[in-house]
Amino acid sequence: MKITLKDGSVLEVENGKTAGEIAKSISEGLFRNAVCARVDGELVDLSRAIDRDCALEIVTLKEKDGLNVFRHTASHVLAQAVKAVFPTCKLAIGPVIENGFYYDIDFKTPINKDDLGKIEAEMNRIIKSDLPIERFTLSRRDALRMMDNFGEPYKKELINDLPKDAEISFYKQGDFVDLCRGPHMPSTGRIKAFRLTSITGAYWRGDEKNKMLTRIYGTAFEKKSELEEYLAKVEEAKKRDHNKLGRELGLFMTEEVVGQGLPLLMPKGAKMMQILTRFVEDEEERRGFMLTKTPYMAKNDLYRISGHWDHYRDKMFIVGDENDPDVLALRPMTCPFQYQIYKNGLKSYRDLPCRYAETATLFRKEASGEMHGLIRVRQFTLSDGHIVCTPDQVEEEFKRCLDLSYYFLDCLGLKEDVTFRFSKRGKSDKAKYIDNDKAWQETEARMKTILDDLGLDYVEADGEAAFYGPKLDVQIKNVYGKEDTLITLQLDFAAGHSFGMTYVDENGEKQVPFVIHRSSIGCYERTLALLIEKYAGAFPLWLAPVQFKVLSVTERSAAYADSVAKELEALGLRPEADNRNEKIGYKIREARLAKVPYIFVVGDKEAEEGTLSVWSRKDGDLGVMKKEDAFSKVVMEDKTKKV
Repeated sequence: MKITLKDGSVLEVENGKTAGEIAKSISEGLFRNAVCARVDGELVDLSRAIDRDCALEIVTLKEKDGLNVFRHTASHVLAQAVKAVFPTCKLAIGPVIENGFYYDIDFKTPINKDDLGKIEAEMNRIIKSDLPIERFTLSRRDALRMMDNFGEPYKKELINDLPKDAEISFYKQGDFVDLCRGPHMPSTGRIKAFRLTSITGAYWRGDEKNKMLTRIYGTAFEKKSELEEYLAKVEEAKKRDHNKLGRELGLFMTEEVVGQGLPLLMPKGAKMMQILTRFVEDEEERRGFMLTKTPYMAKNDLYRISGHWDHYRDKMFIVGDENDPDVLALRPMTCPFQYQIYKNGLKSYRDLPCRYAETATLFRKEASGEMHGLIRVRQFTLSDGHIVCTPDQVEEEFKRCLDLSYYFLDCLGLKEDVTFRFSKRGKSDKAKYIDNDKAWQETEARMKTILDDLGLDYVEADGEAAFYGPKLDVQIKNVYGKEDTLITLQLDFAAGHSFGMTYVDENGEKQVPFVIHRSSIGCYERTLALLIEKYAGAFPLWLAPVQFKVLSVTERSAAYADSVAKELEALGLRPEADNRNEKIGYKIREARLAKVPYIFVVGDKEAEEGTLSVWSRKDGDLGVMKKEDAFSKVVMEDKTKKV
């Protein structure tokens, strides 16, 4: 049979040769480094026999797919070790994630982080044993019987959920067997450097109605040096974690009696939120957006029209009995409310585009296991907005929205940290989306044209669209490398028809407008979390909740320190005077730990001469400056929003 390699060359090989044998025939080095293979685009084990002409690629750890297979094998070693140390536990799932893997496990007796050492020791024993990893398949009946004999109820549930025609495969290493589609490494001995990193709780299948399982996280690398480098980065990330640092800086807190996903912004955090919202609202107004203020809840009738009741209800907080015809629900979005404002009065094509914006408090029923600090919450604040326009205006308005988001990202210093994802319906589960194939095809094609015209470097993702249309997601990673959506721009082909929105065109005929959904800066809470991590709490001057500390050296200079602070306040700046009876060195150290952008020290001489001893977090000691010169410098820095 003929095997076409990645470089285009063709090998003639004996029928039935495995991918591993073919790799070895090419080069011993390639075989030693091989993790799995790709046959006609499909990842397979190296032990897979090939019985037809095909395209073959040998996958190594240099590829992301290879590293994922390597780590997935490590997750099976973790599961085998856990079963050896805790025989009564039940296994759930063990997928690969961005920087490693995890396994969800149901323990009869809860374990803690101290138990990870015992599990790692057993993993090392399994790796040292270099157990061959073998794939086999079973019929559904035999698969269920085997998992029943093993006492694995979660695996039985997974098997029952597989499509009727699915091939049910297992992997065996020693006396351990796990349900898995694969592929895997040839043996456990191929795992080199690994570490179990943390332990937490997770609901089975992410549903808080299900049992809470124990999730063990780990990672694995080819070399010990790579593992150590990664772990050092994780330790550095922990120092920047907004969930830790934001609390230490007094920006936000959570309280159990308030509830999960409901953070409390403290005065400094609330001040930063106020700075951001005023900045965004002012800029949006300059760019032609009209401010709205709409209710936090509505009757289910409104959400039925929008489609959210059918497609998004499981994410909504419903107030009262769902079967009550007048039942209310907290809003997960503002779009249907702003559509009602648009419909208030006849619109001409001359009135379009209508650009509506709102700093909106929204509510979404996130699962308990999904929530994290300020990044994923149940009540949040969104820079929400909708443009109602003619079809001819869509491309220009979309570009204007993206330009606005670019401006905000630039001012925040986040522009270089984002990537773009074109989120489509694709061929995924169509039940999640409005059923109109023609509209989906046309709208997805239209968005692709816009993105290509803009020259955006984006990835496409099927199954990530909104239920009413495709979207451009501006993606960003947190300090641990987990990706989230920061900003989104969406094309909606359905809202105009659903809500009966119209405008009168130049020929005097009624037409249905197009709708663009956009969040100019995204969720403020998530943005604040990312800013805490980006700057490790050392915010740019214009964003800092406290911009200046004015420190008096003695009681005699306290009155001058107070007057300096009042003058800064009169300039619209945010100072704090510190006139405590403490040594000046102590007060300076404390101000630096608080990551204040500027420290002004004033003693008798400064008070007498009208000067300031200036220290800048960015530039260090700037010496003694005339008060007017120092004020002029910081006012300009604040105004230009330098980062």
